[in-house]
Amino acid sequence: MKIYYVYILKCNDNSYYTGFTSNLEKRLIEHQQGKHPESYTFKKRPLTLVFYCEFTNAEMGISTEKQIKKWSRVKKEALINNNFDALPNLAKKKF
Repeated sequence: MKIYYVYILKCNDNSYYTGFTSNLEKRLIEHQQGKHPESYTFKKRPLTLVFYCEFTNAEMGISTEKQIKKWSRVKKEALINNNFDALPNLAKKKF
């Protein structure tokens, strides 16, 4: 069974990058080495892996990645810190 990963990297400017891959170790090396000069993380190295979760269904993983990318910084940090109870109450934007 193939495993897929959704991951969050903390960049050197304290921003977060969320990604999806089927080979987490290889992808992290690519980020750290700057394999893709056009990528968000290229000029924001070094990077730290702060969160990842595993999926056996690629579509579910991609959907989760897209969802997390829309989240606010506070909501991403709640996920990173395993504060799952807080997630439903953290809106993308404060009104």
